[in-house]
Amino acid sequence: MSKKHLHNQAAIPLAPAVFKKPQMRPMIAEYDPKKKGVKNDLSDVVMVKYKVDPNEIPVEQQAGSTLPLMEIPGRDIEADEDYNPFEHRKLAHPTSDMDTLIHLLKGSLGSGILAMPMAFRNAGLYFGLVATFAIGGICTYCVHVLVKTCHELCRRIQKPSLGFAETAEAAFLCGPPAVHQFSRLAKAMVNWFLVIDLLGCCCVYIVFVSKNLKQVVDFYTKDTEYYDIDTRIYMACLLPFLIAMNLIRNLKYLAPLSMIANMLVGTGMGITFYYLFQDIPSVDTVDKFGGFSRLPTFFGTAIFALEGIGVVMPLENNMKTPTHFIGCPSVLNFGMGFVVSLYAFTGFFGYLKYGEKTSGSITLDLPQDEPLGQSVKLMIAVAIFFTYSLQFYVPMEIIWKNVRHWFGAKKNLAEYSIRVALVVMTVCIAIAIPNLGPFISLVGAVCLSFLGLIFPSVIQTVTFWDRPNGLGRFNWILIKNIFLICFGILGFLSGSYVSILDIINNEE
Repeated sequence: MSKKHLHNQAAIPLAPAVFKKPQMRPMIAEYDPKKKGVKNDLSDVVMVKYKVDPNEIPVEQQAGSTLPLMEIPGRDIEADEDYNPFEHRKLAHPTSDMDTLIHLLKGSLGSGILAMPMAFRNAGLYFGLVATFAIGGICTYCVHVLVKTCHELCRRIQKPSLGFAETAEAAFLCGPPAVHQFSRLAKAMVNWFLVIDLLGCCCVYIVFVSKNLKQVVDFYTKDTEYYDIDTRIYMACLLPFLIAMNLIRNLKYLAPLSMIANMLVGTGMGITFYYLFQDIPSVDTVDKFGGFSRLPTFFGTAIFALEGIGVVMPLENNMKTPTHFIGCPSVLNFGMGFVVSLYAFTGFFGYLKYGEKTSGSITLDLPQDEPLGQSVKLMIAVAIFFTYSLQFYVPMEIIWKNVRHWFGAKKNLAEYSIRVALVVMTVCIAIAIPNLGPFISLVGAVCLSFLGLIFPSVIQTVTFWDRPNGLGRFNWILIKNIFLICFGILGFLSGSYVSILDIINNEE
C-alpha cells in the first residue's frame, strides 16, 4: 500500500456511533514518514474537520479539551472567512451590553483598589498617576489582542466560542507545524496560572480580613489579655468558617453572598472617600517619584489591581452582540477606562492623604477610634470574606475537572476532601506570609505578568505566524509582541525578586 493511500485511509473519521460510547476515546491515526508507519499516540492526535452541526461535533472528553476534532486548520483562508462564529452561538440567556459592562466592572473592581495608595507610595504621586494609566492601557490592549485572536481561531476551527485556555490550545494547533505538539502544554499553562493566581488572591483575602479584624478588636481590648494578638491567630480562627462556606458546590447558592459583598464594598468605599477628602495635604508633602528600586513593587501591585483578564472570555462568550465587546467605542474600552480612572483616583488621593504611612490596604489607615472608620474595616472584611468563596470556585473547577477521573465511585468524598485541603493550604500560606503589601505584589508579578501580558502576545504570534502578511508590514506585530513579552518577563523577575526580599525582611 502506498504512503499516499495509507494517509488518505488514516484521515477518514471514525463512524459517528463510536463517539456515542462513553468508554471509547476518539482517536485518529496519521502516517508518520519518519517512523514509516501509522502513529496513533493520544499526544499526537490530529484534529479532523467535521461538516456537521457544531452542537453535534465530537469532542475529546478524556483530556478535558473542548476543541472539535478537525484537520490541521488555517490553510484554506477563504473557507475560514466564510464562517461567522457569532451566528452559531446558541445561548439560553445572552447578556446585553449593559449586563456585560456591569459584570466586567464587578470582576475588575476587587480588593486591588484598596492597595492602590500603597502602589503610589512606591512609585511616587505623579509618576504613579502616569504609570497607572500606562499599565491600564497595556492591559486593556492585551485583552483586545486575546479577544481578536480568539475570534480568528473560532473562524478557523469553526467553533462558536472558546475560553482562555482553549484559545491557547487552538492557537498552537492552528499555528506552524513545529508547535502543534505544545498545544496541550499551552492549555495546561494557562489553566495552572489561573489556578495559582486565583488561589493566591484567596491567600491575600485571608491576610486582608485578618488585619482589618485585628485593628477593630485591638481597639476594644486595650486593657485585656486579648489585646494585640498575632494576626496569624485571626487567620487560624477563620479556617472553620472558610471550610464551611467553601463546601457549597453550587454557584447559585453563592449568589446572595456576592450581592451582600457588593453592597458592603460600595458603602465602605463611599465612607473611605469621605475620609480621604478631609483635610487633604499639599502635594509638596509626598514624593513625586518613588525611585527605581521601588518600581517593581509598584508594577506587581498595579497589575494585580488592574488585571481582570480571567473574566474577559466568559463575558464575551455570553454576549448577545459580541462584536460590541471590542472596538471603539466598546464595552471593554468603556469599562476598563472607568476602572483605571477609579484606581488612579483612589491611589492618588490615598497616598496624598497618608503619605509614607500608607498601609497595604487603605482601610487600615482609617481612624481606629471612630465608629465610622471601624464600620468600614468590618464591612470590607466581611465583603472580602464572602468574595473568597467566589474566587475559590474557578480554581476548584479547573482542578476537579482534571482529577475527577481518578476517584471512580467516590467522587463526592474526593471533591469535598480536595476543597478542604485547598482551603487549609491557602490559610497556611497566608499564615506563612502575613505581609499584605509584598504578598499582593508577588501574586501580581508572578501570575498576572503571564496571564495579562505574555500569554496573549504568544497566542497572537503563533496564530498569525504562517498567515500571508499575518504579522503586519515589516513584522510590526511580531516586534510589538516581543516588546510586551520582554516587558512581562522583566516585571515578573524584578517584581518577584523585590517582593520576596520584602517578605523575607518582614517589610509591609
